[in-house]
Amino acid sequence: MERDGYVVPADPPAVTSVKKKTQPARSWILVDATGQGTILDADKHAIMNRVQIHARDLRILDPLLSYPSTILGREGAIVLNLEHIKAIITSEEVLLRDPLDEDVIPVVEELKRRLPPANVFRQSQGDGKDHTGGQLDVEAGEEDESPFEFRALEVALEAICSFLAARTTELETAAYPALDELTSKVSSRNLDRVRKLKSAMTRLTARVQKVRDELEQLLDDDDDMADLYLSRKLAGASSPVSGSGGANWFPASPTIGSKISRASRVSLATVRGDENDVENDVEELEMLLEAYFMQIDSTLNKLTTLREYIDDTEDYINIQLDNHRNQLIQLELYLSSGTVCLTIYSLVAGIFGVNIPYTWTDNHGYMFKWVVIVTGAFCASLFLVLMTYARYKGLVGS
Repeated sequence: MERDGYVVPADPPAVTSVKKKTQPARSWILVDATGQGTILDADKHAIMNRVQIHARDLRILDPLLSYPSTILGREGAIVLNLEHIKAIITSEEVLLRDPLDEDVIPVVEELKRRLPPANVFRQSQGDGKDHTGGQLDVEAGEEDESPFEFRALEVALEAICSFLAARTTELETAAYPALDELTSKVSSRNLDRVRKLKSAMTRLTARVQKVRDELEQLLDDDDDMADLYLSRKLAGASSPVSGSGGANWFPASPTIGSKISRASRVSLATVRGDENDVENDVEELEMLLEAYFMQIDSTLNKLTTLREYIDDTEDYINIQLDNHRNQLIQLELYLSSGTVCLTIYSLVAGIFGVNIPYTWTDNHGYMFKWVVIVTGAFCASLFLVLMTYARYKGLVGS
């Protein structure tokens, strides 16, 4: 008999025990509309039955497989794969994978803090703050206007944008001093350091670009954005609040039921209204996505600026190396010209130094110094002529 899964309350001791007993690839945390978190150890069939998604959608969230950043709207859920944030968002709850990961823990805490509507906080505060009830009612009304799935999606987008922005800031802090040091002194150590930073920048740019492209694709398609409005689709169903359609592991709380009822009434009014109301729903999500699109685009612009700075530094280093090569070529030209002149001088010395008896040197010993002087002057003049010609042709610097 196959077992779908078991439930463990999400308190710190249980988290530690689950970390030891369960495999991270099958560990989930469920955060409901009241902000309560529960650790789950469930297989993929149990998750598929609970949220009513296909296996191919669940495969996108597999940490062992490499899938690009994706936000998919399904009939009753949003499949979210953004870097380390791998979640399934429904109109009532959020399922987040690998809750024990150090990068996922802050996301879980933020979901617990921001998912409950304002009236839940008011009920949990007691009677000591009843004098602020009017203000809290206004805040609760404003909070209830935003559907549950939008609040969960906003937490995930804010977390991933902040995460990538922090990585970009760390990279900038390390890269700019290293590039300046390389500019002042070209060495193997500095070159290797910049190479590693450039590789890290390339990988980070690709990750940011994938998130930006996914948000841009959503913003360009109104139908895709409409698919993310789960509350409206839930209200359009024949029985919006029925529990059929999947295995329910938790009893429906009054808070969740009242929230679904409110969402159903608002969404039914939207269905019966004109198309302008639907456009407003899409515009609400569009404003949410556009805000984080601008944030991730700003992060990408920072990485682009850093890449341009690296390219400028590489161009400067190449110019320096070209200048050094030119100086070496000039030195080689000087040495070659001097070698030619000395070769002529050596030729004359070799002719007069041959040990062969001949009579025309008799009584002409005074000619030795003139041969040395004339040959030396000729070689020096030839060297000057070669250098003047090379300077005239621009082969050597002025």
